[in-house]
Amino acid sequence: MAVTLGIVGFGIMGERLLRAALAHDQAVIRPVAVWDPSPAAAARLAEVAPGLPMLDSPAAVIAACEALYVASPPSSHLDHAGAAFAAGRAAFLEKPLAADLAAARSFVAAAEASGARAAVNFPMASSPAVAQLGAWRAGLGAPRALGIRAEFATWPRGWQQGAAGWLAKRAEGGFTREVLSHFLFLTRRQLGPLQLLERDATFPPGDGAETAVRARLLAGGVPVTVEGRVGGTDRDEANEWRLDGAAGSIRLRDWSLAERLEADGAFRPAPDALPNERMRPMVLRGQLDKLAALTRGQPQDLATLREALEVQEVVEAILGL
Repeated sequence: MAVTLGIVGFGIMGERLLRAALAHDQAVIRPVAVWDPSPAAAARLAEVAPGLPMLDSPAAVIAACEALYVASPPSSHLDHAGAAFAAGRAAFLEKPLAADLAAARSFVAAAEASGARAAVNFPMASSPAVAQLGAWRAGLGAPRALGIRAEFATWPRGWQQGAAGWLAKRAEGGFTREVLSHFLFLTRRQLGPLQLLERDATFPPGDGAETAVRARLLAGGVPVTVEGRVGGTDRDEANEWRLDGAAGSIRLRDWSLAERLEADGAFRPAPDALPNERMRPMVLRGQLDKLAALTRGQPQDLATLREALEVQEVVEAILGL
């Protein structure tokens, strides 16, 4: 039987996962209900999935599904996930776990103690490009250093302007939480536990999100540098995760391009590399397969609550908030 999927929060991420679920094998996972308080969200749902109900409360969605995707703003994540756990449902949360770090710590401890079925949507857990990096690691030698860089023409990015009400604010938004967290998760998976050594963050007057960050960390003992800023590129965004080893270098560029440093000093992509807009459906398909496995109590390697909490702790420390 297919796992039934409910979605709370029908913004950009909720719509993106719903479209992936509609395109997925309906014998594996099947969307059944959505909730969002916005009339505009209801109108979009009617266009994207005619016949799929927009229910009148999160509780109604939880009652209708076996797995709940929590794609609402961060301040509401824990309430929705906690309600799902109380009803015996699995929960798949967007990051960050919460707007309050202490609440996130308490939530993770309680969820672990109860054996709740939970995971966090860090898509690099299902990325073919990340799998390619892993295959190349064998020939890289001992890791020596890692660099993470992200630049944005504006923040929020052009396609996120509809959520600027919270993404542009210091309390819940900013590119460190939204973007750099993905690369810190990848670093944790590839190298080991993260330890922050130095940090600096620049904020505009008022309550706006950061405009620049710099940090030095250790990951499993390997030196890591992190740089992010708004400005410096005319593209919507540019990012790079580069690992240098004793016998070479590899990198992930612009989310989905796995590249290896060749003998002539140039980085070249894997033969099957795809731009992010073409790889994203493959990644989300993998995430949905794993969410179905999580719901059934089967092995899978989605990001755990503990991993997401470790990343959030480093992110908040970098921001210094």
